[in-house]
Amino acid sequence: MGKTAKIKPSSASHRSHTRRRTKAAKKSGRRWSQRVTQKSDALTLDRGVFKKGSPKAVAQSLKRSADRSRRRKSDPYRSAMSMLTFYINRAGKGLSKSRRQTLEKAKGALRALYGKD
Repeated sequence: MGKTAKIKPSSASHRSHTRRRTKAAKKSGRRWSQRVTQKSDALTLDRGVFKKGSPKAVAQSLKRSADRSRRRKSDPYRSAMSMLTFYINRAGKGLSKSRRQTLEKAKGALRALYGKD
């Protein structure tokens, strides 16, 4: 008895299946990263925290949330920095250059607020 070859789906059908799922996710507005930001045990964030104009304002809001939160699993600094990094990584190419720069500078501001220079 010989081995039977496994038939792989054609790459075109695989791509269209993936594309359909992505469009459905966008249409419904349900993304796992959005759920993590809103409902995880990481932090309870202020609304629009990542859209604030200055890096210092973003950092202060994250610090305030981290210090107040009882849902976090680690120290406040680590939770705040983790949430900021998570947002930057998940936003990916969707962030404008200026917004990304603001958020990257917010990391430095957050370090300064916690005395981690």
